[in-house]
Amino acid sequence: MPAALISSHRAVENLLARYAELVDDGDFAGLGLLLADATFVGSGPPVSGGEAVEKMFRDTLIVHADGTPRTQHVTSDIAIEVEEQAGTAVTRSYVTVLQALPDLPLQPVAAGRYRDRFERRGGQWRFTERRVDIRLVGEVSRHLRQAAARP
Repeated sequence: MPAALISSHRAVENLLARYAELVDDGDFAGLGLLLADATFVGSGPPVSGGEAVEKMFRDTLIVHADGTPRTQHVTSDIAIEVEEQAGTAVTRSYVTVLQALPDLPLQPVAAGRYRDRFERRGGQWRFTERRVDIRLVGEVSRHLRQAAARP
């Protein structure tokens, strides 16, 4: 594999890891920056741009006393396809969301797939789209605001 392609693969893989870190740290402003050029498609209406992405995360995720959602996002089975000449890439991966609280044992609360698109702009790889398809849902009442609001 040519060095440029390896470098592009690594840059895209690093963006996937950075997303998980930012969510788990409760850094919603950072997520807005990371996804500033992207459209986020999940269970609600698609949102585009940094401010809208930041607001969506703030409105959706429960942040606990330590300032985080108390989660660990595990991204696995990552497939990366880079079109070096076009400066584009797509990825497919699995996500498992683990959560633990002082009164909630460590457990998976959600699992599904990510489908992402990236573009290289100004020599830097950026998300242009993140599609989240959660297929398995566990106990999310301490993770998602909407779930917590249910009677």
